[in-house]
Amino acid sequence: MTTEDMARLAALGPLDGRYRNDVAALAGFFSEAALFRYRVRVEVEYLIFLSRARGITFVPPLTPPQQAALRALYRQFSDEDALAIAAWDRRVNHDVKAVEYWLRERLTALGLTSHLEAVHFAITSEDVNNLAYALMVKEARELVLLPALEALLEPLRQLADAEAATPMLARTHGQPATPTTFGKEMNVFYMRLRRAINDVAAIRITGKLNGASGVFAAHQAALPQIDWLKFSRAFVRSLDLEPILLTTQIEPHDTLAALCDALKRVGAILTDLSQDCWRYISDGYLVQAARAGEVGSSTMPHKVNPIDFENAEGNLALAGALLELFSRKLPISRLQRDLSDSTVLRNLGLAFGYCLLAYRRLLRGLQKVAVDRTRLRRDLEAHPEVLAEAIQTILRREGFAEPYELLKEFTRGRALTADELARFIASLPVSDAVRAELQALAPAAYIGLAVKLAQLRDEATVGNWT
Repeated sequence: MTTEDMARLAALGPLDGRYRNDVAALAGFFSEAALFRYRVRVEVEYLIFLSRARGITFVPPLTPPQQAALRALYRQFSDEDALAIAAWDRRVNHDVKAVEYWLRERLTALGLTSHLEAVHFAITSEDVNNLAYALMVKEARELVLLPALEALLEPLRQLADAEAATPMLARTHGQPATPTTFGKEMNVFYMRLRRAINDVAAIRITGKLNGASGVFAAHQAALPQIDWLKFSRAFVRSLDLEPILLTTQIEPHDTLAALCDALKRVGAILTDLSQDCWRYISDGYLVQAARAGEVGSSTMPHKVNPIDFENAEGNLALAGALLELFSRKLPISRLQRDLSDSTVLRNLGLAFGYCLLAYRRLLRGLQKVAVDRTRLRRDLEAHPEVLAEAIQTILRREGFAEPYELLKEFTRGRALTADELARFIASLPVSDAVRAELQALAPAAYIGLAVKLAQLRDEATVGNWT
């Protein structure tokens, strides 16, 4: 056993223990070392931006090699760098000031002592932190979460296409209902998830740089000739973030809350999918591939449990609880600033981690299921009463008096055989043509436009009713 193995066994939570391999991709965004790196990035880019600004003469221009050397501080950020900043943090008990002091040391080593007093010039720690967290969340979303979500679309699309015409007994309120196709039901989830992914991707994360109390007081006092509103907006945009100028000392986290809400909606869709797949497995509609060497039950050797869907459901619940907390708590800060958001923000990685773990477990579950078409057909044919809707609707078209009530009396709350239904149709006082139409009805064929719906990928192509 390695030291790393023991560290995982001793971890306080499962994301750093049992599930570490599943979520390791997020460590480069949400770990304490990553937060230090993002803060260094903001401080470095701010220093470079100051050096380029016309009218800020106390910051000497930086040559391209000097700029490259500064950017290397975060692009090549090492474990030793993180440990050095952590040592400063223990000394001064302020993690952002620790970054500043470490950066001043690095500038001295690079021969840039004339730039020392431009480091962290006129800004507050919240200016650095809000931009660091914004970059962290934006890049984790784009590079990890969105690809994991996109990966879920493919097995759903494949199931929708392959089973577009596979008839299935629908259940509404848990009871037999108008038939559908398995592919159509999978395409419902495909389209819902695709829309939700687009919503997650579309949210522009905001950032601010406006000093203590959000009034640019130190900036204006030191360099009143500079248009700091334009400067701030341009700098935040240079980080590919959406600038906001009017804030308290704290960035209001409104767009971060919106992202949490969007991810929570994704979680609701995927919970729905997980629970439906669990039920389809329970009903025998989906068959799971058994993995060699895997144990399903400690006492029942035959079991192949739907553990991936259950694991996904549980982790989506954990993620949803955290995302709900973030969207409710983070936009609230007393007066111009309190620090209650700081400890909450440090847990963003947990929510993203539970999301990622759930997405990957759900993907694994989807990749090892197959549809048992014979079982679906057998269950559907055992419920000819689902044709009652079709019969009463056709009779309505023919002007037949109270056909709904007639079919209700005949079918509601009872088991019905195909022969009984055939005799009922034969007894109806309708024309031979209508009788033939009713006799031709079959549960497996009574699926409406389900095949077309299973193949629908863009609702805009349907066009408008005229």
